[in-house]
Amino acid sequence: MIGKLTGRLDYRAADHVLIDVRGVGYLVYCSDRTMAALPGVGEAVSIYTDMVVREDLMQLFGFLSLVEKEWHRLLCSVQGVGAKVSLAILSALGPDGVSRAIALGDWGAVKAAKGVGPKTAQRIVLDLKDKAPGVMAMGGTVTEAMDGPGLEVVELSEPAPVPKQVAKPASGSAAASAGALSALGNLGYGPSEAASAVAEAAASLRDAGEAELIRAALKLLAPKG
Repeated sequence: MIGKLTGRLDYRAADHVLIDVRGVGYLVYCSDRTMAALPGVGEAVSIYTDMVVREDLMQLFGFLSLVEKEWHRLLCSVQGVGAKVSLAILSALGPDGVSRAIALGDWGAVKAAKGVGPKTAQRIVLDLKDKAPGVMAMGGTVTEAMDGPGLEVVELSEPAPVPKQVAKPASGSAAASAGALSALGNLGYGPSEAASAVAEAAASLRDAGEAELIRAALKLLAPKG
């Protein structure tokens, strides 16, 4: 299984890129957001991948973070959701947006993605709501995530000099959400209620730090009345 590619970007199309790894070209399909964040043609690139193998098809899908890759895997596990729909959702919301929408049960946000109907959006939220805390907890740096247990990454070349925009840590909001989720767990809150509170706080406080999110989430979790 190919889990990661490191090489040079040979060309870009509307929905995929060709990455040259020691003379072998790999076609990798990506979400619109990932496509926009990739470097220019001829530059070094490193990208996480998920490989789909069927009787009549073999495709690679690429992601700039393990959180995005994990959401793709989980979205594709939902009945009626394939890789195309998953990439459409990630294009519309981004990995952090998917985390918030599913933790909050906001199927309307999921439905905004191209090709996603209301029934499919509701099924996604119902099937994956319990998975949101675990994915949100992955929001540290890329290096920290790679050091976690159970991850197998296949390197296909010597490490190339990777541009800063590719090797950068996961977004600050993801790291802050992960920290806040961990803190609430240590305080005894259940994963689902903690994830929902953190997601709601993150949605209202853009670019908030971990301490801000913890305070806001605790207010949301406080008994009413």
